[in-house]
Order: sequence, then C-alpha cells, then structure tokens
Amino acid sequence: MAENAIRPSTLAPSDAISGCWSCGEMRAAQFCSACGKVQPPRPVDYFTFFGLPRKLGLDVALLEQEFYQLSRRLHPDLSARLEKREQEWSLEQTSLLNDAYRTLKDPMRRTEYLLRIEGVELEEQSKAATEQARATGQVKKQVVPPDLLEEAFDLNMQLEELRMQKKTGEDDPALIEEIGRQKLELEEKHEALVERLKKEWEQWDRSVDTGTEAERRQIRDRMVDLLNRRNYLRNLIRDVNEVLES
Repeated sequence: MAENAIRPSTLAPSDAISGCWSCGEMRAAQFCSACGKVQPPRPVDYFTFFGLPRKLGLDVALLEQEFYQLSRRLHPDLSARLEKREQEWSLEQTSLLNDAYRTLKDPMRRTEYLLRIEGVELEEQSKAATEQARATGQVKKQVVPPDLLEEAFDLNMQLEELRMQKKTGEDDPALIEEIGRQKLELEEKHEALVERLKKEWEQWDRSVDTGTEAERRQIRDRMVDLLNRRNYLRNLIRDVNEVLES
C-alpha cells in the first residue's frame, strides 16, 4: 500500500477567508506560513489538518513526527506569552490536533472516519453502545451478517448457558472447549476480513488519483460491508473472552 507523506497544510482560499488574522497572508491550518502566528481553528477534516489527501495509506511514523512537532509549537509554555485570544486558539488547535492524530494513526478508525466524511454512517458496534443497549433495554443499531446469523445465534445461546453455569459454579468443560473452538474460527474470519480491507484501502488510494466517482462509490460500499462484518466479529470475540475470563 502506498504511503502518503505529511506536508504542511495550507488551506484553500475559500477556507482561508481573509487569510492570516495578523499579516493577511495565506494562512495554514495551524500557523501562518508567513508570520508564524497561531491561527483560529477552521472547520477542516483531519486529513486536511495534517496536509494529507483523503487516502488510507499513510506513513504513521511521519504522522507521529508531525504530531509531536505541532504539539511542541502549541505547548502551553509557549502560548502563555501570547495574547488571550491566541492562547484560546492554541488550546483549540491542540484539542483538534489530538483528535486528528488519535483517529488517523489507527487504520480502522482512519477508515471509519474517511467513510463518515464521505457521507457514510456505519452501524454502531462499539462496546459503549452495547452496554448502553443492555442498560436501557433498547435495540442496538446493528445488522448481523446473513452468513453469520445461525452461527452467532448458537454461540450467543452457548454464552448465555455458560454465564448461568458460572453463576452456580457448575462449569461444563465440554461447553467451554466448544466455545473456545468457535472463538478460534471467529478470529480466523476476523483476520481474513482485515486482509480484504487492506486490499480495498489500496484500491481506494488509487481511485483518488485516477478513478471515477462511480468506482469510489463501489469501493466505499465494499469497505462499509467489510467493516460492519469485521466489527460484528470483533464484538462476538470480545463477548466470548468476557465470559471465558469471568
């Protein structure tokens, strides 16, 4: 997968509005490239913030290097000597910097974020959503992949049976072994989905340079399907681990 280098993020004229508030030159996302003054945050996506195209293959080491360089320039010890509004902008830029870095450094979060800014909403598969659904009795927004429906149903029944056994102190070794076997199969399927996703990342990056909107839409659709399936399997594996380790 091709990796994209980090470059200084200079906003387009439409984003720059009046340019740098201090000298009037074309401003960058965080600092004016002419006078160096910290700039008020603009509503840009995380890729633009770091001067990156909307691609999924990036050099994480360079991203980290850029993150630490910007963190040092936005450090409170330096902004303490600035005007009050510049101090506030520095804090806001630091918050945006941290959010952008946390999102882009992780390939799955990066993919989900890209899909979101491309207008795609994924099913809610997070642990927090699962716990909230259990606490409120509401149905969590998720769809079981059809080919996993029967397997997931059987596994959840077995997990519930094991939970009940653990409450009464009557673990069934055969049931634990069977659940462990299914867990291994789920992990293999999970890894296979990740490998398929990596191929889609490469296709997406090529399509950004040379593809059509129709091609990118097809790749988005495939990534959404793979991510939803991967997230569902991840949660199943997490549920199995919680029951086995309880």
